Amino acid sequence: MDKNPLYSEKVMEHFRNPRNVGEIENADGVGMVGNPTCGDVMQLFIKIENDKIADVKFKTFGCGAAIATSSMMTELVKGKTIEEAVKISNKTVAEALDGLPPIKMHCSVLAEEALQSALEDYFTKNPDKRIDLPRLKKHKEP
Repeated sequence: MDKNPLYSEKVMEHFRNPRNVGEIENADGVGMVGNPTCGDVMQLFIKIENDKIADVKFKTFGCGAAIATSSMMTELVKGKTIEEAVKISNKTVAEALDGLPPIKMHCSVLAEEALQSALEDYFTKNPDKRIDLPRLKKHKEP
């Protein structure tokens, strides 16, 4: 197959073989975000044990970049402490994928928003565990 000039090999690999697809029953936190303009929707499930993200799964309806960023987000947060996870930004996701085309950077923002939404859900259920989240970026259109 020819190389795709827009997407890195890592993006294509995570699109073709996404990691951690599915959902977690009785998840400790569930986040769902969407972009009404492009139609992408991400749902992220997290399981927390000993203040670490023990498991994470996602369900995404969207383009290849949305699937790849969701997959990479799960790889980046699994095993991290909550404090480490809240520092993962859309730029972290894009860099881990060896970059995204500018028109697809909004997919990495959606992945960050999904993580923050799942963490916010966890903190709502566990107020004693609450830590400050970075200010949620508002989803920007290309």
